[in-house]
Amino acid sequence: HVQLVESGGGSVEAGRSLRLSCKADGFTYLRNCMGWFRQAPGKEREEVARGYTADGSTTYAGSVKGRFTISLDIAKNTLYLQMNSLKPEATAMYYCAAPSGSYSYCPQGFAYWGQGTQVTVS
Repeated sequence: HVQLVESGGGSVEAGRSLRLSCKADGFTYLRNCMGWFRQAPGKEREEVARGYTADGSTTYAGSVKGRFTISLDIAKNTLYLQMNSLKPEATAMYYCAAPSGSYSYCPQGFAYWGQGTQVTVS
């Protein structure tokens, strides 16, 4: 059974940090592209960050660039999102996602999604 399991969310004051984790279980191989998304109440889901291990590239939403860092521990099959200098507008449910396979590019669409972890910044 393939699943992505997020953890590490919580309630913090503005300016603090959190590190989200996403454990990939049941995958025969870890995808070379994975991402973090978030959805705040009443808003559309937005992409926060993605990483492509084939070339080490990462991309971030403009609102988090310089404060958030995506990383992948292949040995642990775990994706991370280090979030520093958190702002109240970061309050949302955060999801990790992976595509259906590994490709020569990082695709736009993701087939696998976790259940989410809540981040609240006050």
